[in-house]
Amino acid sequence: MHTASQSPSTETTPAESFPFDWQSGYPSQRMPVFAKNIVATSQPLAAQAGLRMLARGGNAIDAAIAAAAAITIVEPVSCGLGSDAFAIVWDGHRLQGLNASGYAPASWDRHYFERKHGGQIPMRGWDSVTVPGVIAGWMALHERYGSLPLADLLEPAIELAEAGHGVATIVQRKWASQVDGLKAQPGFAEAFMPFGRAPRVGERFRLPAAAKTLQRIADSKGRDYYEGQTAEAMVEHAMAHGGSLRLDDLRDYRVDWVDTISQAWGAYQLHEIPPNGQGIAALMALGMLRHIDFEGLDPDGLDARHLQIEAMKAAFEDVYRWVADPQAMNQVRAQDLLSDTYLASRAALIKRDRATAFEHGLPPGGGTIYLSAADAQGRMISFIQSNYMGFGSGVVVPEIGVSLQNRGYGFSMQSDHPNLVKPRHRPFQTIIPGFLMRGQQPQMSFGVMGGNMQPQGHLQTLLRMIHFKQNPQAACDAPRWKVSRGLSVDVEATMDASVVQGLRDRGHVLEPIADPYMDFGSGQFIWRMSDDLADGYVAASDSRRDGYAAGF
Repeated sequence: MHTASQSPSTETTPAESFPFDWQSGYPSQRMPVFAKNIVATSQPLAAQAGLRMLARGGNAIDAAIAAAAAITIVEPVSCGLGSDAFAIVWDGHRLQGLNASGYAPASWDRHYFERKHGGQIPMRGWDSVTVPGVIAGWMALHERYGSLPLADLLEPAIELAEAGHGVATIVQRKWASQVDGLKAQPGFAEAFMPFGRAPRVGERFRLPAAAKTLQRIADSKGRDYYEGQTAEAMVEHAMAHGGSLRLDDLRDYRVDWVDTISQAWGAYQLHEIPPNGQGIAALMALGMLRHIDFEGLDPDGLDARHLQIEAMKAAFEDVYRWVADPQAMNQVRAQDLLSDTYLASRAALIKRDRATAFEHGLPPGGGTIYLSAADAQGRMISFIQSNYMGFGSGVVVPEIGVSLQNRGYGFSMQSDHPNLVKPRHRPFQTIIPGFLMRGQQPQMSFGVMGGNMQPQGHLQTLLRMIHFKQNPQAACDAPRWKVSRGLSVDVEATMDASVVQGLRDRGHVLEPIADPYMDFGSGQFIWRMSDDLADGYVAASDSRRDGYAAGF
């Protein structure tokens, strides 16, 4: 639908196509990576899996599928074979979005949870599991864009699952923090506590059952997962442990190809997947800031931070009230929330000198991993998949190695809310891929994983690049903030103390947070450099995880 507020565009000149200050930066373990073919992920072995496909002559979409499959094995805290996924693809000619998030089983409604759980949707266990969409997402991408055989793309993941790999440092930290709370969930300890505990850093982890499942997926082009041996094993496990997933729920599932929604900033346009995801929050915040004088500000200064925080808070209040499965958004639609007139009215509520506790408006009617890949032929993909919270539902079907997300916890039990739990409806989703266009040309595939940090990370890193001219790695490394509800804001411990105090003086309620992994997300960025003076891409990978950008 390409819903956007338009601003004048300008022709790209060689000097403008990569206008970054390459010297600006922050303390970091990373440097920008330049290459014609490139993959950036939060785990080095997954990036290498994607790079193998590019080296074999595959394209960026092949690389993304291979990396996504591999990362279910090497970063299982954040995703698995029971995840959901979204993607935005530039195929060389046009931009296309993919919604591979799952819907509620046919038996779910408000009365189901009132009767069974006292009116609450559980955070963990089988009754938090919606139909997993990730495998259907891989298959849809491969069918439309893949150039290598599916068996080739899943080969690295199968090898990693069979032979094992040494557990990475930051993955291990998150893994160890989860086991006490999840070890009682069905199948969890058997799959993810092979020594009666979380693996230690560098210790070999194997998931051979997942290798067999991946092979069946390759042999059946994904159908085994939704109607074969894998599907039957999931349903049998659900029935044995009080879950409601049934074969019809799996067999009937289909992904949705969608148009993106967008918001302009100067010559650039930020594109996101439309609801049921929260990407619209980043577009709304960016649209509000277009109505505020943002020129001449220091990217690390108090005013720039304060104004972005306020716009993000106002956007979230609307998103949490109105965003849901599109078929349930009857009163307020995505285009209503992106109306330039409405965003101007929201921007008018922002005070430059103090924090505001926003309420939602009413427009006029009308654990996650992220990866990116790009190839020498100009194709680019922004891809994200997730179990939601660490290890998702905590439920694992041991004989097939499938760990399941807990996206059902994202539904509402409020009867008048558009996100009310209903049969075959998709819940509100936090995972969002981002894509930046410059006129009719692709500029950057990117994402920042981490719950409600994701649209906030999109806004912060994007403005650093396209407004303040910081290079992608510097934008990635800069200290971040994260809004919650009301006046509450978290800030990274590395943020300048005078800025932190200035935010407090304006009424923000905040404390520095020392753990960047848990609270401030992790990004991957691939910026297209091609013009008369340069060729290929520059990539950045976030040091808040074990991230890695590699190319040739």
